[in-house]
Formats: sequence, structure tokens, C-alpha cells
Amino acid sequence: MKAKIVVVEDDDTLRTLIIQHLSKLDYEVEGLSRWDSVMDYLEKYEPALILTDARLPDANSLEYIENLSVNYPVIVLTAFGSVRDAVNAIKAGAVDYILKPVSLDTLTITVERALDNAALRRDHMFCKRQLEQSIQRNSSLVGNSTVMIELNRMIGAVAPNDITVLIQGESGSGKELVARAIHAHSHRKKHNYVAVDCCTLQESLFESELFGHEKGAFTGADKQKNGLIEGAEGGTLFLDEIGEINSSGQAKLLRVLETGQYRRLGSTKDLTANVRIVAATNRDLEVMSSEGNFRSDLFFRLNAFNITIPSLRDRRDDIPELAEHFVKNHNFSTRVNKSLSSSAVRSLVSYDWPGNVRELKNVIERAIILSGDRQTIKPEHFSFSRVLGKSEGVVTMSFDHDPSMEELEAHYLSYQLKKYSGRRGKVAEVMGISERSIYRMIKRYSLDENNYKAS
Repeated sequence: MKAKIVVVEDDDTLRTLIIQHLSKLDYEVEGLSRWDSVMDYLEKYEPALILTDARLPDANSLEYIENLSVNYPVIVLTAFGSVRDAVNAIKAGAVDYILKPVSLDTLTITVERALDNAALRRDHMFCKRQLEQSIQRNSSLVGNSTVMIELNRMIGAVAPNDITVLIQGESGSGKELVARAIHAHSHRKKHNYVAVDCCTLQESLFESELFGHEKGAFTGADKQKNGLIEGAEGGTLFLDEIGEINSSGQAKLLRVLETGQYRRLGSTKDLTANVRIVAATNRDLEVMSSEGNFRSDLFFRLNAFNITIPSLRDRRDDIPELAEHFVKNHNFSTRVNKSLSSSAVRSLVSYDWPGNVRELKNVIERAIILSGDRQTIKPEHFSFSRVLGKSEGVVTMSFDHDPSMEELEAHYLSYQLKKYSGRRGKVAEVMGISERSIYRMIKRYSLDENNYKAS
């Protein structure tokens, strides 16, 4: 389809010349001589470009450019002696200007550049919307358990406040999802979110990647390089596995948090870091700092606001919803609309998930592949991993006092009911007693079986 261009020029000769030239370049061109005609035209059509004289018999078009440029790229035609008009037009939002008398070569180049740039902006905005929708779809915090409600409450409380946040949790529990949620609900959401995996960066490269470097700062630094802090300007810098950075990196990061300033490697110039830092770790930084393996002053700076993410084992009520979410939102196969059988859901709820939500996602995606063209995913399609050094038979109980035998028994029964989704027969088999005994114990300890059934 031909790009539609409107030429607004009261000089009949010049208008005809421009129309003829642009038509030869395979554009669809409309010529107008007055501003009121432009308003009528825009009510009916959507041009790809407006080419207008700065001053028309019935209006000063410069007064309308600010509103026009929101929807259309505008190029202004102005007399050689009215460069001030050209400058004012650019300030108002025009993409370019052409001085009279008009050179046809200049006209061609300027129009093509304006249309190309407009297409790039449209593509950029489309991709940005697609990315935002993808992030929202694939990084939302799924679950309505009590611990997840509390987690969302904490995110909502801290996100609007420009304070450093430390996120703690096991590997695979969703620490980056929480960091993204904090960014998405903050006033910095229109700026970049930059994630840095401190585990994957070599010690020698960490500072260069984070702070940037000057030309000649080290062997191979043949030009200046901006750091990730500059890439996150105005936005959020997420430092994943912060406990892995070396002492030199810790000292420089501490300076950023204390003063808001940093230097590129090889530079003596202080730069200002306009970023919010969100850090995450699966290690106990407090213990590390007490043992001298992590700077205590940096820990206290990072720990201004602490969020601990529960393991998937501590939010079993969310497993059915999470599993359904991963079934519906996978992006590698859309041939068959799949669903989970009730036995598959029970199997997922009873597993202890050492790899947390990441492991659940992997198990579901593998099951989608292994189930082939079958619509229903069943337990036999799951492949659960075993973690070295861990046993499925280990049960951990925690009390703030010396528990009685009855308390131990009630706690263990509750654990098994939760693990096996309230199936008394399975719990009886595991505990080596009759199902009738399980029933009596449930009554004795006033346990509500509805709390253990998979939804």
C-alpha cells in the first residue's frame, strides 16, 4: 500500500512541483492550500506524513504542530530567512524542516527519512507492548495462599518507596519475579529493568560489566564502555545472587549505595547512579557477614527492606494453580489443549519440590511433551528429580519448646495429610497404621481435612 502524504502549501507552483515529484516516487499525495482544509482532511483520512508551509493565509501552522505531531510525523517548509521558524517547529515536535527554495534531492531524502523513522517508532512501540504483555503473562506471581497474599502485600508496600530491597529465598523460588513486580509497581516502571546474574560473571569482569570502563583501563579495553548501572538509568538494577561478588566489588557497590556515585574502571571522574537496587540471594548473608565472608556494612545497606520468599513446599495450596498456569501458558506447543488429571494434581502436591517453582515449571513442560497428543496429563508423564544429599523420607519439625508426644504425633499427621492431599488411605499406608486409626487421630487432634485436600 502506498504511503499517503499531505502537502499543505499556498504557493500553487511549489505545491504542484512537490506533488508531482512525490507521486513519481510512488507516494499517494494530496495537495491543500489552506489550514481549514487540513482539519477537514484529517477527519476523513490518516496520512503517513504531513508536509506543511510554516505560514499559511489562514493560520500559522507552527501553532498546531504540537498537537499534530502526537499522531503524525510533520515536516515544515520554511523560507531561507526564517530559520527561527524551523527551530520553533522542531521544538514543537516536527521531525524535520526543509528550506525554500526546495531542492528535490533534499525533499526525497527528508521524506524517506521521516517515513522510515516513523515506521521504526511504530515497530518499537509494538514490540514494547508485546514485551510488556509477555512479561505480565509469564512473570506474574501466581497463587492465593496465605503466604503469597502476605508476599504481595509486602511488594505493594515497598514498591512505591525508593528503597533498596533484599530478596531471600531458595533457588527457583521466584526471586526475579518479585524483583520485576517491585519494578512494575514503582515510579521507575517506565525506565529500564536490568538484571545481573552475579554467579555467571567472572570476578575480573564483574566491575567492568557493572560500572563500565574507560579506553585502556586494562588489556583489551580498546574503547570506552558504559556499565549496566548506566543501562538501568532511571530504572531498577537487579543483582541476583549478590552473595557471590568479591570483596572489591562489594566495596564499590557499597559506595554506590552510600553516596549514589561510582567510577568506571580506569576513570577518575565520579558519575551519579540514578537507579534503584534490588538484590537477591539464596544464601544467609547475615551469617556470611558474621563469619567475615561478606561485608557487614554492605549487608545492612542491602537489607534496608527484606522480603523472604516461601519455598513451594510451604505453599502447597498454590501448586494446582501454578501447574494449571504453566500448562496454559507454555509457548512451544499449541496443537492440543491439555489439562491435568486429579491424580496428577495430587502427585504434584505430594512431592516436596527441592527446586521450587522453577522445577515445577520444568516438570510440567516435560509432561506436556511426554503426553504427546493426549489431552490429559497423568502422573506417569511426570519426571521428578532427586537432590543429592536429600532424602524424601526426611521430615523436619520445629517447636519453640520441648514438644510432647501428642504434639509430635499431631504435627507429623498434619504433615502427611498435607503431603498426600488429605488421602487417609495413603497416609495410613505411609504411617503403617489402619485408615480407621488415621480417622480417630484426625478427630482427636481436631484437624480439618478440608484444609489438606487439593483444589
